[in-house]
Amino acid sequence: YQPEAYVPASDTYIEKDASINAQIEQLRLSATKAVLERRDVIVVASVSAIYGLGDPRMYLSMVLHLSRGERIDQRAILRRLAELQYTRNDLNLTRGTYRVRGEIIDVFPADSETDAVRIELFDDEVESLAFFDPLTGAVQRRVPRLTIYPKTHYVTPRETIRAAVEQIRDELGPRLAALRAAGKLLEAQRLDERTRFDMEMLLELGYCSGIENYSRYLSGRQPGEAPPTLFDYLPHDALLVVDESHVMTPQLRAMYRGDRSRKEVLVDYGFRLPSALDNR
Repeated sequence: YQPEAYVPASDTYIEKDASINAQIEQLRLSATKAVLERRDVIVVASVSAIYGLGDPRMYLSMVLHLSRGERIDQRAILRRLAELQYTRNDLNLTRGTYRVRGEIIDVFPADSETDAVRIELFDDEVESLAFFDPLTGAVQRRVPRLTIYPKTHYVTPRETIRAAVEQIRDELGPRLAALRAAGKLLEAQRLDERTRFDMEMLLELGYCSGIENYSRYLSGRQPGEAPPTLFDYLPHDALLVVDESHVMTPQLRAMYRGDRSRKEVLVDYGFRLPSALDNR
C-alpha cells in the first residue's frame, strides 16, 4: 500500500496505489462478518488495525437478507447487489461478482472462501436458496434464508452519499475563498477540480478514489471525532490482548504522527479538504 502524498521540495505528487491481496481481503471481510454474527470469535490483527474502517452501522444496514418464499423481483436484487459493489460477470464467477442466467442469480460472496450462493426465482418470488461449489456447480446445501454482505467495508446508502456531497460542497466554498485570499491560486484551482470530480463520482457510482478522505461526512461524525476502526466492530465486552506492547505503543504514536504530517501537506497544497485530517 502506497498512501497518497505530496513532496513540495520537488513538486512531486504520489498517487495512492494499493495492491489488494484477494485472500487477505476475503479474510478481513470474513473476520468482521464473524464478529458481527457470533460470540465465539478470535481475531488476530496487525498494528494496521488502528487505521480507519467503514462504519459498522452502515455496513450492517447495507446487508442483503433473502428468505425462501419472499416476494422480490430480479431487478431489485440486482440493484441491491450493485449497491453492495458486486460486479456482474456472466462468464467467470469470481469472488465479489455475480452472474444471471434466466431467473437464476449466482453470487460469489466477497467474504466466502469456497462457497457461492444460488438464488432461484419463480416470477417475483424466491423459490430456492442454496450454497454451491463455483468450480463444479454442485449444490452443497439448500437453506431457508441467507445473508449477503457488502464487497467492501466502505459502502454507504445512497441518501447518505447525497447528504455527504452537500456537506463537502459546503466545506469547499470557504476553503477555496481562504486559499485565494492567501494568494494560493494554483492550490485553489487544484482543490476545486479534484473535489468536484470526486463529488460527481460519488453521485454517479457511489464511490470514488480516495473516498476515505470524506469519511467524516459519510459516517456522520463531528469534526475531530475519531473514525471507526476494527475495534468498533467488536462487542463492548470483548477482550483485547496486545502482544509486545512495549514495541507497539511507540509504533502507534509514530504511525499517527506520520499520517498526520502527510495529510497536512496534502491539505496545505490543495490536494485535499481540511476534513481529510479526520480520516486518521
